[in-house]
Formats: sequence, C-alpha cells, structure tokens
Amino acid sequence: MNEGSSRSHAIFTITINQKIIKMETPATDGKEPVTSEENISAKFHFVDLAGSERIKKTGATGKLMQEGISINKGLLALGNVIAALTDDKKIAAGTQFIPYRDSKLTRILQDSLGGNSRTTMIACASPSDSNLDESLSTIKYASRARNIKNKPIVNRDANSMLIEALKQQIVQL
Repeated sequence: MNEGSSRSHAIFTITINQKIIKMETPATDGKEPVTSEENISAKFHFVDLAGSERIKKTGATGKLMQEGISINKGLLALGNVIAALTDDKKIAAGTQFIPYRDSKLTRILQDSLGGNSRTTMIACASPSDSNLDESLSTIKYASRARNIKNKPIVNRDANSMLIEALKQQIVQL
C-alpha cells in the first residue's frame, strides 16, 4: 500500500532434473557394462503474493484501482482453494471440489497446494496500528493454509520397478 509496491503476484519456478546412472555389471572381456538410469525431477515454486488492497484506504482510481481489484480476486480464489482443501467434512464424504480453475494463480500453484508436495508459507504482517485489519487477515489466511494436509510420496512407475527387478535377476543369472 505504497508508491513502490509491485502491485502484482510474483512466481519464480525452478525445475530440477537429476539423472542417476547405475552400473549393474562392470565391463569385462571387451563386453560393454550393463547400466540403468533413473530420472528424478522436482519443482520449486517461490511465490510472493501481493497484499490485499482496500480501495478506500489506498485512494486508487483508474488503472491502479483495476490492478487492486485483480490482486484481490486472485487472493480470494486462493482463499477459496485453501478453504476447500481444509474442509474435513467434504473430504471425508468424498464430495470435495477444489476450484483451481478460478484464477491463473491457483492453476499454477495447483500441484503445490493440494498435490504431491511439501508446502511452506511465510506470512508478513505489519506492526503498524494503521494496518491492524490487514495483519489480522494475513494471519488468519496463513492459519487456514497451515491446515492443508499433503502426503508427499515418491512417484515411481510400477513397470520401471518391475524392469529394474528383472534386470537384477539377469545380472544374478
């Protein structure tokens, strides 16, 4: 809520791919070594959310007002996704609908929010009395996000595990 504000959400994504080459049998008597490879990938989303803006407080008009409205819509959509992911009654009943498609922000963060991932949120609150409402809102938002329960597991193709076991058996034979 100042002149130097970026007035936007920022998402920085890093994708890491690792190729692990395992030597099954060493090269002997002019024969090629038997190797297998495994590819592992990970994705890191670093997200800086713009703060919600109250039009009356900022006094924004025109294009700045439209930017503030757009920021608030994205935060509202994210809040709706968080609320859906933490609604234990609907999760237990199996009638859970997660509105990821309501904004570009939630669509991009879909795998980080309710997917096979670990998610950490850092909330910044202002010590100023004039921003008390915004700070309380931020803390409530972060508290709801904390209740999301993800169970990250390593995804491995069942066929690749079978192939790996068969390769091991060939090496033993």
